[in-house]
Amino acid sequence: MKNLESNMAGTVFTVNVAVGEEVSAGQVVMVLESMKMEIPMEAETAGKIATINANEGDFVNEGDVLVTFE
Repeated sequence: MKNLESNMAGTVFTVNVAVGEEVSAGQVVMVLESMKMEIPMEAETAGKIATINANEGDFVNEGDVLVTFE
């Protein structure tokens, strides 16, 4: 399994995927908001979403696991 980790602290603005969904490399799976900027979090490789560990409105820290891929 691979993880998508937050590269900065911020609030989850949108979650664009669901558990079980197939995603492609480069697809935006989540958008974070920090200091009034929207930061897209993209899948590094293609895969299937196994877990989503943050919901819209949640605050995340740098290094937190946002999504796990199968």
